[in-house]
Amino acid sequence: MFCRSWLQNRLNWVTKLGKRRTIELSPADRVALEQAFRTSPSHAFRQRCQLVLLKSEGRTSKEVAAILKQHYVSVNTWLNRYQQGGLQALQTKPGRGRKALLHKQTDAELVRRTVQQERQRLSQAKAQLERQLGRPMSLKTLQRFLKNLTVAIDVSD
Repeated sequence: MFCRSWLQNRLNWVTKLGKRRTIELSPADRVALEQAFRTSPSHAFRQRCQLVLLKSEGRTSKEVAAILKQHYVSVNTWLNRYQQGGLQALQTKPGRGRKALLHKQTDAELVRRTVQQERQRLSQAKAQLERQLGRPMSLKTLQRFLKNLTVAIDVSD
């Protein structure tokens, strides 16, 4: 009795592993995914849309993972999220990633004034900003912020 039930459980487990998980997409869902894949500015979101589209073609998770250079567990995780929440579930949730040290709304004017005072020595301006804001930052961070600030000014003109 013990051997028979163990063998039956083992066979059930093996057949579950061998199943190919597919997803059926309605024509409207397919069009929405294809459009998001073509037009979204976020690379990660486009890749997730492509993942769902490839799975709907009947490919295995390992095949999709090889195409997208991801792990097959990630493929299944994003597929689960799509099935539970639709296209919106493929978006990256807000609050992910490192928070910015300098903010355009609050720090832009202070940075402008400080850089104008120390035009010839950006490292001096950085040191002064660190003292005023109470936050350490690299010179590259300040340069990147200034570059983004000038791009924003040029676009608004």
